Amino acid sequence: MTLTNIKISTAKPRDKVYKLTDEKGLYLQVNPNGSKYWRLKYRFGGKEKKLAFGVYPDVGLADARDKRDAARKLIANDVDPGLNKQISKRAAKYAAENSFQAIAIEWYTMFSPKWAPSYSSKIIGRFEKNVFPWLGKRPIHEIKAPELLTVLRRIEGRGAVETAHRTNQICSQVFRYAIVTGRAERDVSGDLRGALAPAITKHHASIIDPAAIGDLLRAIQDYRGYFVTKCALQLAPLFFVRPGELRNAEWSEFNFETAEWRIPAEKMKMKKAHIVPLATQAIKILQELYELTGTSKYVFPSVHSNSRVMSDNTVNTALRRLGYTKDEMTGHGFRSMASTLLNEQGWHYDAIERQLAHTERNAVRAAYNYAEHLPERKKMMQHWADYLYALVGK
Repeated sequence: MTLTNIKISTAKPRDKVYKLTDEKGLYLQVNPNGSKYWRLKYRFGGKEKKLAFGVYPDVGLADARDKRDAARKLIANDVDPGLNKQISKRAAKYAAENSFQAIAIEWYTMFSPKWAPSYSSKIIGRFEKNVFPWLGKRPIHEIKAPELLTVLRRIEGRGAVETAHRTNQICSQVFRYAIVTGRAERDVSGDLRGALAPAITKHHASIIDPAAIGDLLRAIQDYRGYFVTKCALQLAPLFFVRPGELRNAEWSEFNFETAEWRIPAEKMKMKKAHIVPLATQAIKILQELYELTGTSKYVFPSVHSNSRVMSDNTVNTALRRLGYTKDEMTGHGFRSMASTLLNEQGWHYDAIERQLAHTERNAVRAAYNYAEHLPERKKMMQHWADYLYALVGK
């Protein structure tokens, strides 16, 4: 039963704390001293969390419900309302300043709701660990290139060259945001071009020799670990999606009648919806897996809880158990495997790139709809599955 103003106002304190429940996670906490606090119980990232909405009667029932609805909208957009509240507090704290930290947090608060939670956490972490302690309080328009370089050299000095480059990139975005909002005149990060050691691009280890691929696939078939993990290993080369896209797959996204897995835009790295045509071999594996995990939201739930997805290290750990080192094969390496061999086999470049869900650099190529090339992609994915199974020898 939902709460009413009369029920709230007449609620008496008891010897212990108790709750008056409203709906959709909202409740009023009544303390032994008579104070009443609004709380929201919600789940995010597989964890149960709570969010404070204020004290009754300063915050009335209608206001509490408005706050609850606003929080639920954030959750629906993959934003943790608790983290968002902390960020907003930071922004308010520094709003009166023209410091680098104030403007960086303002920029972050504006754009982070559109990011994946993991990326959002990584960006604020880089600021707080690497930049704010030294440049945070400096007025942004007074920061010179040598000051920023000193900060980046400190990162570079611990061997994190790529992190130094990426930190420079996000600092550049803050400077440019300050320019367009009238609080800085130039982006000093541009003066550091060539000042840092070049970042060495590390390609994900992959196997592209057909005979070696056959050995790998046979090893996967003989895997003796957790059945869900074995299915993930079997489907990874058939789908060649990014590891995070694979492990976060939900049963509601699959349609066996149309033989398609449709991944929502918010789950994709490039934030564009993606279609994975299902080869007959993939459907057979999925149908067998459904008997075990079909009652879960997730195709690959954690071994510890059906309400959480498997760990991001599961596939790589399984490959290590099969005897493949990180320099030989990774979960991400199935993408390179498919890309290399499908190109060698003469499949249309656009169909391969679309299936890999890569960003299009060419404006003309970028214009095609995500469903275009689908007939060819369906033929390609079935051919790819047939090719892999032929390599196994079965």
